[in-house]
Amino acid sequence: MSGNSDKAAGIANEAIGKAKQGIGNVVGSDKLKAEGAAQELKGDAQEATGDVKNATKDAVDRAAAAVKKPL
Repeated sequence: MSGNSDKAAGIANEAIGKAKQGIGNVVGSDKLKAEGAAQELKGDAQEATGDVKNATKDAVDRAAAAVKKPL
């Protein structure tokens, strides 16, 4: 997965996790609330992974451009 697709998946998982938690609160389901919290954390991790991938790619691109630049 690219950094941007990781970030998109993370955002989706966060939203679904929050929705599950809200529904769990309404219906009184501790299981659904826990599932939602876990999915939200998964989304946070995916977003962080996407940020790291994007930052790494940017750093590599800058380094490659610097190497190609005439002195």
